[in-house]
Amino acid sequence: MDRENLLSAYSALMADGAKLRARDAAARLGVPEGQLADARTLGGGFRRLAFGPDGPAGLMEAMQGLGRVMTLVRNETAVHETHGTFGAFRSVGRMGQVTGAIDLRLFFAQWGTAFAAVEEVKSGERRSIQVYDRSGDAILKVYAGEGTDMAAWSALCEAHADDTAPAPAFEPRPEAEADRPDAEIDVAALREGWNALEHTHEFFRLLRETGAGRQQALRLAGPDLAVPLDTGAATRVLEGAAAAGVPIMCFVGNRGAIQIFSGPVSHIKPMGPWINVLDPDFNLHLRTDRVATAWLVRKPTAQRGLITSVELFDASGEMVCQFFGQRPEGEAERAEWRALAEGLRGEVAA
Repeated sequence: MDRENLLSAYSALMADGAKLRARDAAARLGVPEGQLADARTLGGGFRRLAFGPDGPAGLMEAMQGLGRVMTLVRNETAVHETHGTFGAFRSVGRMGQVTGAIDLRLFFAQWGTAFAAVEEVKSGERRSIQVYDRSGDAILKVYAGEGTDMAAWSALCEAHADDTAPAPAFEPRPEAEADRPDAEIDVAALREGWNALEHTHEFFRLLRETGAGRQQALRLAGPDLAVPLDTGAATRVLEGAAAAGVPIMCFVGNRGAIQIFSGPVSHIKPMGPWINVLDPDFNLHLRTDRVATAWLVRKPTAQRGLITSVELFDASGEMVCQFFGQRPEGEAERAEWRALAEGLRGEVAA
């Protein structure tokens, strides 16, 4: 469908009374959300943004002056929203990191195109900056709100506006790579490397070196390192953390970004298949019916001692959310978090 026909189909869909988010409208129309965003540049309200000579890092660098915003990172199962200001940003090669109240890990090789959007919603005018990957899936959205420096917002959008660029060519979503057969994985080497981790970030290198998929590694490592849990573990983690006042870390990511919240959670609300955190500076919306497997994972590390996490995966094997205990800088894992996570072991999946 070309851009003009797509915009007409979207306008007709919304004029027919459909109350759909852009992501759901795009799915109804059979296109990725980024393709719909690009078509909307023809109707006003959406403008294509250029990353500039410094690539996506240049756009992220400029966001440090925006004041208080809301940043959203999602995948098919979880939506992670943080309110705050952009702190220090740094980039190394094709990766970037934002730290502070907004905590992001960014994988620029996946970034395809970006837009500045002005939309009319029930509450009034909503302004956002939206980044999509090369397949048109949303990577990161940044929303203006109370506390946003709108002069800085407008200056950023004008500085990066690219109204004459050709329409992006969206690629098919890449197929998930199948795990190697279990028999090809050196389980002894996997366990040896797992028990010799300096810090948790080395786990990615261990998976590369052993050729194991992430969930495959959890299956093969043994119950001293990874234990399957009931898929309701996420709800019990959140409710337990709120009840006991245990501060947590919540990671949600996609191919191009991971967003992290660190701190206590208070208002936990189930709504149909969703379990939600509805706190002033952090919202999480997790579709529990799309969680196919859950794991209690233990990583003994030389730097921080034992690190315990709860990891959730969808039916395709993609990780959708991770929970850790919030750790004071330079200190070991809190005993309260470890007790909460270990208490899930009675909910072992069949």
